Amino acid sequence: MSVEAAAGTGIIICASRYGMAQRKHVLSLKWNPPAHLRAVPALGRPQTSLRNLRFVIVTNAVDSTQPATLSGKAIVPDDDFSITKVSFGVIGLAVGCTLLSYGFGAYFNILPGSEWSALMLTYGFPLAIIGMALKYAELKPVPCITYADAQALRETCATPILKQVRDDVIRFRYGDEQHLDEALKRIFQYGLGGGIIRRNAPILEMIREEVTQDGKYSLVLLFQAKALQLSDFEQRQAKFASFFGPGITAKVGKGENGLYEVQLISDTVPL
Repeated sequence: MSVEAAAGTGIIICASRYGMAQRKHVLSLKWNPPAHLRAVPALGRPQTSLRNLRFVIVTNAVDSTQPATLSGKAIVPDDDFSITKVSFGVIGLAVGCTLLSYGFGAYFNILPGSEWSALMLTYGFPLAIIGMALKYAELKPVPCITYADAQALRETCATPILKQVRDDVIRFRYGDEQHLDEALKRIFQYGLGGGIIRRNAPILEMIREEVTQDGKYSLVLLFQAKALQLSDFEQRQAKFASFFGPGITAKVGKGENGLYEVQLISDTVPL
């Protein structure tokens, strides 16, 4: 960035690199300075005139029409609405508390509708209690990263079990201690000989849909398990394939941020 002296012309160039699509904006300002400024030399320089001040701003802006990318692959945003992605606990609390608040206000003649106050209080109290219970037992959905090439293969190559696993973990669940709790209980055999203790059970952090190097659909489960080693997962690689099968090949490995990856690869060859 550089700016000329007050008696000369100036160019300001500002560049930012935070997006994909380059944008260039040019703003020109013309100014006719007073006579006393034109008559005075600036810092020993030749007498000049501030008639043109030109700003050139070059920025990189994000093109919102393009899908997000990660590692050079296009990621499909999860914009589809589903009632399973809405917390019933929040809905119950919101409706119940609203009915209770308005019911009490109407009962004490602070709000209109006193003839309906008893009905609102009758239904508002149990709805609020149910909402609190659901919120307490709520298990939030895990993040899901879906690559565009994997989405194209999901319907034709993913097995029904893989589709069910994906749908189950990206929605709200109630009463379960964690996602895939029954599957992990059988695979890691909590409290049994050769198994692990329950407090060391892996926790599903996120899932990822991707295509393998040989072009097959793959659902990757990423677990947080600080008390386990990679060997604990490798010993149970066949059990992962058996539980989530048939038509599945399982591979385990260590991913980023200390997460363990269980890759469930569909054996179905895309056409």
